[in-house]
Amino acid sequence: MKRPRIDLEAQHRLITRRAAILGGLQLAFVAGLGARMRYLQVDQADQFRMLAEENRINIRLIPPARGEVFDRNGTPLARNVPSYRIVVVREDAGDVADVVARLKTIVDLDEEQLERALSEVNRSAPFLPITLAQDVSWDDLSRVSVNAPALPGITPEVGLSRVYPLGSDFAHVLGYVGPVSDYDLEKLETPDQLLRIPRFQIGKVGVEAKSEDVLRGKAGAKRVEVNATGRVMRELDRRDGVAGADVQLTIDAQLQNYVQARLGEESASAIIMDCQNGDLLAIASAPSFDPNLFVRGISVADYSALTENKYRPLASKSVQGIYPPGSTFKMMTALAALEDGLITPEETVWCPGHLEVAGRRFHCWKRVGHGHMDLGQSLKQSCDVYYYDLAVKVGIEKISAMARRFGLGTRHDLPMSAIAEGLTPTKDWKYRVHGADWRVGDTVNASIGQGYMLASPLQLTVMAARLATGRSVTPRLIKSVDGIEEPDGAGEDMGIARRNLKKMQDAMYAVVNDRKGTAYSSRTIADDMRMAGKTGTSQVRNITAEERRAGVVRNEDLPWERRDHALFVNFAPFDNPKYAVAVVVEHGGGGSKAAAPIARDITLQALYGGEPPLEAYPTKDRDRIALQQEELRAVRPVADIGGNDQV
Repeated sequence: MKRPRIDLEAQHRLITRRAAILGGLQLAFVAGLGARMRYLQVDQADQFRMLAEENRINIRLIPPARGEVFDRNGTPLARNVPSYRIVVVREDAGDVADVVARLKTIVDLDEEQLERALSEVNRSAPFLPITLAQDVSWDDLSRVSVNAPALPGITPEVGLSRVYPLGSDFAHVLGYVGPVSDYDLEKLETPDQLLRIPRFQIGKVGVEAKSEDVLRGKAGAKRVEVNATGRVMRELDRRDGVAGADVQLTIDAQLQNYVQARLGEESASAIIMDCQNGDLLAIASAPSFDPNLFVRGISVADYSALTENKYRPLASKSVQGIYPPGSTFKMMTALAALEDGLITPEETVWCPGHLEVAGRRFHCWKRVGHGHMDLGQSLKQSCDVYYYDLAVKVGIEKISAMARRFGLGTRHDLPMSAIAEGLTPTKDWKYRVHGADWRVGDTVNASIGQGYMLASPLQLTVMAARLATGRSVTPRLIKSVDGIEEPDGAGEDMGIARRNLKKMQDAMYAVVNDRKGTAYSSRTIADDMRMAGKTGTSQVRNITAEERRAGVVRNEDLPWERRDHALFVNFAPFDNPKYAVAVVVEHGGGGSKAAAPIARDITLQALYGGEPPLEAYPTKDRDRIALQQEELRAVRPVADIGGNDQV
């Protein structure tokens, strides 16, 4: 049926309206798209050009050369040497296991290191180079280069590695470097981006750690072109970094070498300090270890051997170890009494071998007693009863205050790890820490360097230097940084009455040079090299009443870990003090037998600037000393250390 004309006209108008609306929408869409394209291509062109460039070009950091460390005479102690290594890139190697198997037929690979490397290969990005072998020889590197076509993905490289030429001599001073760990990063609020470079090494302990910011240097940078997966295609340009600053220590490498050898297999420590400026010339702790093992990655077996050794070779006993100072502390008690005017040097105390204090009997080391003792005699013969009597008069507050003036109970600021603060106890300290009141018996024990009193070999050395000079000498380990001298530690006058200080010095001289002195057997003969010193024996255990009734068990009959510590402090020459020395031999027994002979030998070595003549020793000791010197020469691999050209 034919539709009416009016219907056709209405339908035509409807279609025309729809077409107009649709056309308008299309036009609006095209206009909006054009405007957006103009915005992106014209208005935002610079920004997107930069983003595109950054997607194509990466900035990568270049690690700087680490600063080197030298002794006071320019002998290298920590150096950077070329290190050859073999790396693999997984995406280039294809079948890594097959390529590594072929590599093993060409060079010897450490299985433990290889296992760690293959584990890292599997969890790292396929384009990152992973080290398979480090510190390989030039011959091995050459063989890998020659066989390169058969070893896809394997590349020989050269870099810098840390080396400690003098090995164990400086392990406790320098410490060592190692790869950055998550623990290292967690300790820093804003870590240097350098620390995120794979296998980047930083100082872990010792000078290497404490001077990290100085030694590390500033990173360089290079621009590299990368593909969509991040693989490097080519290097566009580079800006080299700034090498770390060189550090010069106050230590004398030759003297350090001798001291370390003289301590031998003992569990012991020794320090030599310049009395005039505070320079530390030797800081030795025995036994020691080879820090190079840690740089290369120490094996489980080697590390276990160090941690399971009862002599604790990893501990720096010279600054970390704290011990009851024993009789080496008696000068502090005496000075506290003299400075407060409570005694005169001529006053005497009767020593019958013990003293009753607050219902308790405190024994002297000499069971039959010393008789009448004045101040000089009490130090010379190390009478305990004299100081028990002083303790009751002086009190712990004045004794501890005097000790702090002489450097005890103080954490000296040196770039070494875990420096001990020691302890000079007070009444408040005991109540705060132990929740108990101070007793007079505590003061009696402290007066002879026992009980709660604790000091490190470093602190005892500072005490000896201040006794020698009357100045607040402070220890210095860093001599210069990049040739710029660091402030010395000469210190100011301590304000101790000259007559009182002289009394201490004269008494210490008698300890070594008077026939009744406890260190007479360790004296020197040369008049211009005479020493003044003080022996000490710090008790590790309490002697029971039953042991006393049985005659007291001899120290040498006890298990090693229950024996007393042996200590000795001294300065020399007496007339013009140049060096202060402290020696501690753990569980060595008496200070006169174990520590004083070592201190005498290293003091003479410092005074003579090398091996002293036999004439410096008493006649009866010369044959033994000659044999000892011969044995030490045999075990000192770097006895003739020279200048910068020595490694």
